[in-house]
Amino acid sequence: MLAAMGAEIRAEGLTVKVAPLRRPLAPLRMTLPGDISSAAFLLVAAALVPGSEICVCDVGVNPTRTGIIDVLREMGARITVENPRVAAGEPVGDIRLVAAPLQAVRVGGDTVVRMIDEFPVFAVAACFASGVTEVRDAEELRYKETDRISVLCGELKALGVRVTERRDGFTIEGGTLAGGACDARGDHRLAMSLALAGLSAPSPVTVHHAEILNESFPDFAGQLKGLGATVR
Repeated sequence: MLAAMGAEIRAEGLTVKVAPLRRPLAPLRMTLPGDISSAAFLLVAAALVPGSEICVCDVGVNPTRTGIIDVLREMGARITVENPRVAAGEPVGDIRLVAAPLQAVRVGGDTVVRMIDEFPVFAVAACFASGVTEVRDAEELRYKETDRISVLCGELKALGVRVTERRDGFTIEGGTLAGGACDARGDHRLAMSLALAGLSAPSPVTVHHAEILNESFPDFAGQLKGLGATVR
């Protein structure tokens, strides 16, 4: 954004150099791109329901934040980024996903950093993937709104998932989610992720204390209803 306003900025590895201004920064008029963390819930919703297709428009697709796109694609979902463009120096696009059978994957290393906020919803996708999904190098998840490794594993177990907690991640055996009741545990991303489990679970899923999702996505239930899901 500063570059788009006229600042001279140069990135060299992990160092960023900003030159003294030669003129005042220019005014900036832009439309903020959609948050890929919020878009991820809608993308995974479509990925879980056979025959689904969704296009989430005007989403920020900065490559430092698109790990969830890469991982869903590796799992088998058919994802394309359409109408790529740059808005105030930031890459933006329309993300289209067509559902396809999901396969288990291993996630670790740099990919973890590029999708650190999307692990709760990724974990739900893994519950419906064929095989055992493994996550490593993700200890940072323990220091989010909740300990997202321990809490996530605990609530997935409440839904019947065969999940093993590790210090820096977890493993999930796909095809074991049965349904039932769980709790958002004060975590907005966990509330939305667990709700999506009900889209393909063999029996209904109830998420207690789900009102915390209003913290970041107050129209979440409305968006799902608009896409055809039954939410109450």
